[in-house]
Amino acid sequence: MSEVERIDDSRARFSMRVWIPIITRAFAHRNAVAGLIGGGVVVAGIETVLPLLVGRIVDEARAGSEASLLPLLLLYLTLFVVFAVGVWVFILGAGIVATRTADQLRRDCFAKLQSLEPAYFDVRPTGWLVSRLTSDCSKVAGILPWCILDFAWCSAILIGVIGTMFLTDARLAIWALAAVPVMILVSAIFQRYLVRSGREARRVSSAMTAAYGEMLLGARTTKTLVREEANLAEFAQLSSEMNFWAMRSAVLSSVYLPLIASIAAFGAALILWQGASEVLTKEGITLGTLIAFMQFAALFAQPVQELAQRFADILNASSAAERIASLLATQAKIGDSATVRAPTHDELRINALRFEGVSFWYREGVPILENFSLCASRGKTIALVGSTGGGKSTIVSLATRFYEPRTGRITLDGVDYRDRPLAWLTEQIGIVPQVAHLFAGTLRENIRYGRLEASDHDIENAARRVRAHEFIVALEHGYETQVGEGGERLSTGQRQLVALARAVLRDPQILVMDEATSSIDTATERLVQAGVDEVLKGRIAFVVAHRLSTIRRADVILVIERGAIVEQGTHRDLLAQRGRYFELYTNQYAADKERALLHLTDAKAEATVASLVGDESE
Repeated sequence: MSEVERIDDSRARFSMRVWIPIITRAFAHRNAVAGLIGGGVVVAGIETVLPLLVGRIVDEARAGSEASLLPLLLLYLTLFVVFAVGVWVFILGAGIVATRTADQLRRDCFAKLQSLEPAYFDVRPTGWLVSRLTSDCSKVAGILPWCILDFAWCSAILIGVIGTMFLTDARLAIWALAAVPVMILVSAIFQRYLVRSGREARRVSSAMTAAYGEMLLGARTTKTLVREEANLAEFAQLSSEMNFWAMRSAVLSSVYLPLIASIAAFGAALILWQGASEVLTKEGITLGTLIAFMQFAALFAQPVQELAQRFADILNASSAAERIASLLATQAKIGDSATVRAPTHDELRINALRFEGVSFWYREGVPILENFSLCASRGKTIALVGSTGGGKSTIVSLATRFYEPRTGRITLDGVDYRDRPLAWLTEQIGIVPQVAHLFAGTLRENIRYGRLEASDHDIENAARRVRAHEFIVALEHGYETQVGEGGERLSTGQRQLVALARAVLRDPQILVMDEATSSIDTATERLVQAGVDEVLKGRIAFVVAHRLSTIRRADVILVIERGAIVEQGTHRDLLAQRGRYFELYTNQYAADKERALLHLTDAKAEATVASLVGDESE
């Protein structure tokens, strides 16, 4: 478990405050909640009245008053009809509250996740987040309406029963209430252990969800490396841990609930003992009243048991409620500031993006950039090259405001980009990543994803500009071809072309190519590069490159090492300097040539090498 997960799953004491966001969303459905509570109160009222009615019927029957029995029996039947209606009303209300609250929680959690900065996802596993949108939301929404119902029903029952018992025989009522302090003490002891078990079970459940996801996404890698047995052993350990905490919760609940029931039954036994003594001595109460008191005794134990059960449910689900409350309360670290101002009509066009003394670190004391300055102008392509971990991707992440500078600032035509609306800035940016992600659906839908109002003509135009139209129309269903989950039905190069078309359709002012050709073959790279050259024109463009042959025509090439610019210039100028860029380029040239010679004839090898490195006389 990461440090962030440990903080989020902290071992704080149980508090009902974590349920406030869930309760607030449940009570938004007022009619359903009113039916839920109203039905429970009506049922409780009838259950309180019935013992008195039964006692009256017994006394009238013993007295031989047949004329009085018929109205009492009709009243008894009527109460049962009303009882049935009350049950139907609260079951319907509970179902509505549960389903609608879960729906609202899922929507709000999903919306919250989309509003958070990329750094939030960098330190949290996918399974840890997915569990909040699925099992956590379902769990808390599933038990909440029944807790509301039982609170209303049990409160009404207890108030009615205790009030009636005090009116009938105050001394017996006091005997009945003697068990309540013991129940409170037992609940306080058990709640601590139940909360701990619930938290640990939810934590391991998140880890298991993450393991499922990694197994499905990495199935090919697992097969290739023959990791099946090792993966199974790791998962078995998680499963065993889950079994331990689940069994612990079950054992605690199996002890807690019967213990509460036993204490309640002991209180009921005291009532019956005292009541029977009064009947036998013929002091105070009739046989009918004793029968009513016996039913009250049983009725008194039932809501106590129900409350104990719901309390145990709340304790078990409190970890899920904590996690949801924590997510909903999370504030995005990147957002609009108090001084944010929408650009005027004359400011809509971005002519220059400038880094001014920018420093940045992911972890305190481990700087990635220090006092970094750079100016990127419209119509110019800036290529970033250098060793892995040197800060290239961090620079473009800062430029696109996925992260913000720790010190210094980044400006758009002289205005700090934190003083511009984040939504507006995001609309000006297009990114083609190293591994293009496509969504399940058609090619047309994936290209349109960044601009939903685009027409079919616009989509095909964008595809033509990046050289994707040819391969798309060659497919059996053309633009209506299903790409599969993650674009699995397309080759890597085809996915890159679709991602490029998607970025072009959006017509961004700032375009970022982050290692967009590093994982495709040479022939496809040339096709993609032709599309890239087309779409870079007239924009502020950043190209993070692994294959140096793809950036020969960049206006400025920056060699980034340890967060600093060590060399800059054109391709030809940097080669002439015979410095770090020359070293990187010649080493890659030699490696490419060696790979080509291993797999091709001499003539084909020379042609391939020429295509990789280009004509140096350009």
